Amino acid sequence: MSAAKSRSAQAVRPAGRLLFSMFATGAFVLLAAPASTHDAQPTAAMPQGWKYPFACCANYDCKEVPQTSIGEQPDGYVIKGTGEVVAYSDKRIKNSPDGEYHWCAHQAGLDAGKTICLFVPPPSD
Repeated sequence: MSAAKSRSAQAVRPAGRLLFSMFATGAFVLLAAPASTHDAQPTAAMPQGWKYPFACCANYDCKEVPQTSIGEQPDGYVIKGTGEVVAYSDKRIKNSPDGEYHWCAHQAGLDAGKTICLFVPPPSD
C-alpha cells in the first residue's frame, strides 16, 4: 500500500509543477503586456484624434461630451448628468488636446458615473 501512495505522490508533483509554471507564465504575460489606451474621435482641431491617458481610461471609460453636459459654478465643473462637482483644482481635470469636453467615468460597480478624468478646453480670454 505504501508503494501505491508513493507512486501517486510522484505523479502529482509534475502536475503541480506544470500548473505552477502555466500560472507564472500567464501572470508574467499579463504584467508585461503594454498598457493600451483608447482613442478620442477625430475633431477639426485634431483630425487624427488622440489617445486618452491610460490612467483615465480602460478602453471604454472616456467619451467626448457636448459642452451643454458640463456646467461651471464657483467651486468647479458640474457633470450635469450626475450632479457631481469636480473642483477646478482637482487633479482629475486635464487640458483637452482638441478643445472639446471629454468625460471619463466608471461604467459599473459602486463608482458607476463617478468621474475619473475630465478634459476641458482652455479658458477663453
